Parts: sequence; C-alpha cells; structure tokens
Amino acid sequence: MPARTRSSRHLRRPSVSSRMSRRTFLVSATALAVSAGPLAAVARAAVRTPKVLVIGLDGALLQRIKDADAPNLDALMAAGLTAPSSIYADPLAPTLSGPGWSTVITGVWPDKHNVKDNNFTGSRFTQYPDFLTRVETAKPSLSTYAVASWNPITDTVFSPKVDTRVSTPSAEYDTGTTSRAVARLKGADPDAVFVHLDNIDHAGHSYGAASQQYLDAIHGADAQVGQIVAAVKSRTAYADEDWLIMVTADHGHTDAGGHGGSTLQERQTFMIATGSALAPGSVRHDVKMPDVAASALAHLGIAIDPAWGLDGRPVQQPAPDDFDALRGQLQPRADETGIPASILGFTHTPPAGWSVDNSAMGTGGVTEWRGWSFTTDEFWTQAQRDQNRECNIRARNVFAVADGDEWYDKALTGTFDSTLVSPAHPVTGGRTATLTYTTYYRQEAPQKGEVLVSYDGGTPVSVKTYTADVPSRTETVTLQVPAGATTVRVRFRYTGGNNWYWVIDGVRITQA
Repeated sequence: MPARTRSSRHLRRPSVSSRMSRRTFLVSATALAVSAGPLAAVARAAVRTPKVLVIGLDGALLQRIKDADAPNLDALMAAGLTAPSSIYADPLAPTLSGPGWSTVITGVWPDKHNVKDNNFTGSRFTQYPDFLTRVETAKPSLSTYAVASWNPITDTVFSPKVDTRVSTPSAEYDTGTTSRAVARLKGADPDAVFVHLDNIDHAGHSYGAASQQYLDAIHGADAQVGQIVAAVKSRTAYADEDWLIMVTADHGHTDAGGHGGSTLQERQTFMIATGSALAPGSVRHDVKMPDVAASALAHLGIAIDPAWGLDGRPVQQPAPDDFDALRGQLQPRADETGIPASILGFTHTPPAGWSVDNSAMGTGGVTEWRGWSFTTDEFWTQAQRDQNRECNIRARNVFAVADGDEWYDKALTGTFDSTLVSPAHPVTGGRTATLTYTTYYRQEAPQKGEVLVSYDGGTPVSVKTYTADVPSRTETVTLQVPAGATTVRVRFRYTGGNNWYWVIDGVRITQA
C-alpha cells in the first residue's frame, strides 16, 4: 500500500465539527485558604487540576530530532521522559498514517482497531473509540479538543462525541493547526487536547529522512511545539494545573524517503513526555504506541476498564519484568550479518533466578539463537525481515525468544531443544493460581512449544501446548496448586528443526 502524500491527504474538503466547549469551575482549597501562608501552597498543590496535551509529529524520527536544531523538543526531553519505540509491519498493517494514528489515539494495536490503510475501511472505532471519546463518556464535564493538519484524524478517528474537532484547511496547513491550538489553550479551558502537525512527513516524502530539508522541517515543527507549550505555560491557572504533555509519531521514514514497509527506520516511533510523575532526563525502552491513550486516561483520573481491551498501559505506572533487567548486559551481533554492529541486542545469560536448560540442544548453529535467547525488537527483527517478527507487538523491552529458523542458518548438529525455566514462585497449596505471560508463536511441524509447571521441585506437568500459529497476545493459565505445595516453577520448552520461533515475555504468577 503506497504511503499517502501531502497532496492526497488534502483531497477531502476540510470540516469543522464542534459543540459549545464546557468549562468546569472549581472552588479550590487555595482560594479558600488564600491568607493561610504556607498552608495555602500545600492546599494548592493538592488540588492541581490534571490536564493532557498530546502533540503528534507525523513521520518524525527520534534520532533525526536529536540531530536537528530542535531546542523545544530537546527541552522536553531534558525535563521528562524519552522513550524510543517501534511498531508493526505487514501482515498486521503497513507503516502508514491510518494504522499509526489509529493505534496512538485508540490505545490498541491494528489487530483490534482493524485499520489497515489510509481508507479506514473496516475500522472498529465503535468498539475501540479514541481516547477523547472515552474521556467524554467517563467524565462528560471535561472539555476535549482535537485539531489536525491531516483531515482523517479529526474527521474519522476522533468521534463526534469529542467537544471540538477541527480539520485545518489545506492552505493553512501546520501554521493554521498551531494557531488554532494556541488560541484554544490560551483562550479556553480544555482538559484534553490533541494536535497533529504534518510537515515533517511531507519533507520525508519529498526529500528523504537523510536530507537537510527533513532536518529543516523538524526545526519548523519544533518552533510550533514551542508555541503550543508556551501557550500552556502562559495560562492564568497554570500554577494550579497538572499538565501531562506527550509528543509522539505514527511511523518513521527511510533515508531515501517514504514509509509503509518493514525496515526498522520505517517502524520507528517514540514518546517524549513531561509530567509530575515522570523523572527529568529519563529514558525507557518499555513504552509502546498504545500507551499514549492509556497514559492520558490515567492522568485524567479515568480508571481503565479491563473490558475495554486496551493494549496501552499508563507510562506513569511502569511494570518492568525480570527480562527487562538484562538490557545493560546485551551484546552486539556474533554471527548475524544483517543486524547493525552498533546495536546491543542479545544475551544468553538469564536474569536472576531464571535458567536455560540446553542439555538436549544441538551444537553449532547461529550463536545468537542457540537455545533460548534474551533480545529486543530492534535486534531480533533485523535478523530477517518480513518473516512476521515485526508482529511481535505485545512484548516489551527485553523478551525471551527461541528461534529455530535463525539458528539453522549456520552449520550445526542435532535439533533445537531448549527449555526456559523460571524461579520458584511462592504459592499456597490447595488454591488456584494464575499464570500470565505474553506470547507470540509461529508454527511449522515438527516444532512444538510446551508450558510445564512443577511444584516443590517435583516432576514437571504440561499445562499448555502450542502446535499452531498464535498471534501476539497475553495468555492466562489457571493452575490447580496441590494441597501442601509451597512453590511453583514454570518451564517453556521449545523443540523443532529448521522451523519458526516462540516469544515469551512478562511472566507472572499470582494468587487471589
């Protein structure tokens, strides 16, 4: 599916749909205690009003932002969080704006919102609505506003339930989008705002991401981001407000220009975020595109209902797993040649308490994938593109992979037979426990994936078997803990020949 160009995105007649903005007037503890000196300051801090601003920079690459003259974005990174990330590729969806912005705005991946291109055919926005619509549903008194330089965002992705949706006329482009956002932030009282700027993507299509014109477009967008952030900070009530500001992108660009394919550069995105819960100058690798919507909802005090099926999780509430602790131990490529030598991305050393049993594993083969390995998206997907590794969307940061397909690409003996073994988790006997983990499995016979559990060091018993393709998802397995048992250990055994792979991440065992 070809990427859309600037001219094609403006074929639709711009539209403006709005309802009268609603404003909520609160009597704060500060106003009631204005003469209370230090106590007033404490009261004011306690009642700061949460507000959200999301700025989308279409087609922006984080590394090129760092290369460009972008003082406002640099200041946001210094003041808060920088989180490089990556997205999917076909067959889940191409790296186009329709799927990309739908993922950011709804908080779910394309296998749920079902946007596969820029036509939005078959979209499931009724089931998975935009985050501003969820704000309106949960807290209708809040004021919501969206303005975009690419009309489908405000015409199609955001629903009419949003208080004000503005599709900027093509003649005004990002200048008009910026001026409208600034006016709304200065002259009204919005609680949740989404702004989309487009010119970086236009420069990418016209000149390529390696060009000076692309850097110049980033510089221009940076100035507009500065105007928007300055409008927030100039608000009369700013001292009594708690703003979460997030900047993100829908996809990247190739050096030559364009997107839609499966290269890591096209799959690049990021979050730059500042807010009261985010440490200045922090960098994280566990953040994904759907987290923007989830973070906005959480900041506004809207409880995320598991029934919504969101894939995002609030960036303010990090949930690292054992594998993530390995990022500092990752090594550069050994036998692989397609992975850039600069990327640190694999280790065979498990985290504390974990082990890998390779006693039945064949010898030789590609070093990186000899038995269970711990790796990252940016490393593993470049081992071989377009074999669906890019669809491993629900694993985060460092994950475990058994990849018989890649292991077989060098002389070897025997077969792939490796078992990933968890620490012993405490349990109470005679009750059920819940095993959860993220998985992604691609099958070709005679390959098999098997989950086994053992109690108090006893014989492992199979609780789940994989012999057919399983898309990226979170698995939940109920365990019947025997009476008297005090610990449980989980094993993930992968066996096969020159077949496919199995990904495991986020392993947890809980008991009510």
